Amino acid sequence: MYKGINRVIKKLSKDILISTLEKGCKPKNQWRIGTEHEKFGFRKNDLKPITFEDIQKIFFNLSSNYKWEKIFENKNIVGLKKNSASITLEPGGQIELSGAPLEDLFQTCKEVNQHHDELNNVCKDYEIQFMGMGVLPKWNLSDLRLMPKERYKIMSRYMPKVGTKGLDMMMRTTTIQANFDFSSEEDMAKKIKVSQSIQPLIIALYANSPFIDSKLTDYLSYRSYIWTKTDNDRCGLLPFVYEKNFTFERYVDYLLDVPMYFILRDNKYIDLSGKTFRDFLEKKTKLINLEPSIKDWEVHITTVFPEVRLKSFIELRGADGGPWSRVCALPAFWTGILYDDEVLDHLSDIVASWSFIDIKNLYNNVRKFGLKTNNPDGENLLDFTKKIVDLSSKGLRNRDIQISGKNEESFLEPLRKILNSGNSPAEIWRELYLNEWSKNIDMLYKNNYFK
Repeated sequence: MYKGINRVIKKLSKDILISTLEKGCKPKNQWRIGTEHEKFGFRKNDLKPITFEDIQKIFFNLSSNYKWEKIFENKNIVGLKKNSASITLEPGGQIELSGAPLEDLFQTCKEVNQHHDELNNVCKDYEIQFMGMGVLPKWNLSDLRLMPKERYKIMSRYMPKVGTKGLDMMMRTTTIQANFDFSSEEDMAKKIKVSQSIQPLIIALYANSPFIDSKLTDYLSYRSYIWTKTDNDRCGLLPFVYEKNFTFERYVDYLLDVPMYFILRDNKYIDLSGKTFRDFLEKKTKLINLEPSIKDWEVHITTVFPEVRLKSFIELRGADGGPWSRVCALPAFWTGILYDDEVLDHLSDIVASWSFIDIKNLYNNVRKFGLKTNNPDGENLLDFTKKIVDLSSKGLRNRDIQISGKNEESFLEPLRKILNSGNSPAEIWRELYLNEWSKNIDMLYKNNYFK
């Protein structure tokens, strides 16, 4: 439908923009699981972050040794691609794997482990290792260099105009994301409402960023706090998803009024920061000689960063970066929730009575207190989260996908360990830092905690 419209009608309309989201509707047998994860690289000898020159060597060797196709910008290797997956260079030198859409969690974890092995194999000769933390714990913003991609230059100029920590978000944070499909507009609306409502549980379970600038903060997820000070026009919670008739059109209206960053013409970036796509579409910008294109819209969709993002699929964006062992647990959690109708309906009933203010308060609490707070019904969050993980486990069992006698619910084990401890990961770091490490943040790097 979407491609046909694009061929026949060149002039954009709101209906065409809506169709870019509608085309995500798929029958259940075509639903897939996507996983994205970022990590910080550092040099073992001095613990300094890897440089752009280091990353060029890493990307070159990944391409040579494992047949990844290079992606160039201005003669620099800025990414790699293979089999519907990509490896990208993030603003502060973080390396991200955007995984392929896969059928089950065994395939997902195989992809994660293969990336881990390939990355470590090409980096061992350079004495480079990787850490999974939500915020770079040791180095100051002034110690980092923006990676040479044009889109990052435009973003870095705009960020300080709209928030106090946008550059920190770009340069010093990492995340794990999970991506999911929907069957209809109604299914999309239910999944987004449920996902945004219980995403604070994931923030608490994955809270893994208590440090910045070598110091302990007042937050368990300082990364989550950074996002609240980045750009309120394009980040955070979306109140309109709780409207009775939340639709694709309503999300498009939101996107139309979010300020843009840029468009591309002849592979060159044109800075449109601060101008809305609605103004661009209605020829209210100075660039009235440029006709908006579907490509412009697709780029714009990727430059908004709410906690739950809608494209032609749904992105769950609330987790701090973490160790390799915790990457597969995130898509496992959400698969059990979102891909089982009975579990999804049950959770939809639970959150139906929660107001937007209730959920916003829970978001504010978990970034500071982790699992040691209450849900909007007044229930202890640790106990409530155990119940939700059990529901996810039920959804995974119902999928009945096994390899060598192992069910998909086994991928939830890292989350169960956190729940059994009663502490978010950041609380373990805080205890070590204040006691065993004598406030020496270097110990975080030197004890190989990131497997």
